[in-house]
Amino acid sequence: MIKIADAFRNGKAFIAFITCGDPDLETTEQLVRAAAENGADLIELGIPFSDPTAEGPVIQEANGRALKAGATTDRIFELVRRLRQDLTIPLVFMTYANVVFSYGTERFLTACAEIGVQGLILPDIPFEEKAEFEPACAAHGLELVSLIAPTSADRIGRIAREAAGFVYCVSSLGVTGVRTEITTDIGAMVRLVKREKDIPCAVGFGISTPEQAKRISSQADGVIVGSAIMKLVAKYGRDAVPHVAAYVRSMKNAIV
Repeated sequence: MIKIADAFRNGKAFIAFITCGDPDLETTEQLVRAAAENGADLIELGIPFSDPTAEGPVIQEANGRALKAGATTDRIFELVRRLRQDLTIPLVFMTYANVVFSYGTERFLTACAEIGVQGLILPDIPFEEKAEFEPACAAHGLELVSLIAPTSADRIGRIAREAAGFVYCVSSLGVTGVRTEITTDIGAMVRLVKREKDIPCAVGFGISTPEQAKRISSQADGVIVGSAIMKLVAKYGRDAVPHVAAYVRSMKNAIV
């Protein structure tokens, strides 16, 4: 059985985020396979939402294009079923609470378990409100991934103790997006987590270059990249697959 922990078994993990349905679901399928073949250890599949509050302009626009192209939760579930015919790396959905609520929480989580998704990331659900989802996720064998931010200092210990899968360390305040410089003391955040629980810590928000990935991975168990990948998709559309493949390979090589 595939588990999120598998992504971290062979050294530092590279985690790729891909918005499902941008520019279309057929291209998404090719992008996911290309990312896996070129070193991605885990893939976050973004289920598009009309008001993705944690996202910067790149992923907001990707959400808009995906919805306009007809991406739906059911069609994304079908996409994962196809991927799971031969794809063996962990997959997690990243989306928003309204997407889950509108589909029906029990129905959504049942489908996730059936199609072979390992976890769920809901960036708009505060730690204090995760009880709405966590027991139901656990009942279906899914891990609800917790996020910590630079402002979480006094709560990191509590979040870490109850964390599942991996801890998503937000490198910068604000929304997702490419940043030229990351100044947060990542090492300090990771140490606070590890003091409470032996769980992998992966860092996201703003990482875009191999140099950044190498530096961040020296302080954490993995790096997460989304906006830089989706910028390539925005630029090249249906022709983005080889560009994303080369980019993922360069990032994975930087952190090994």
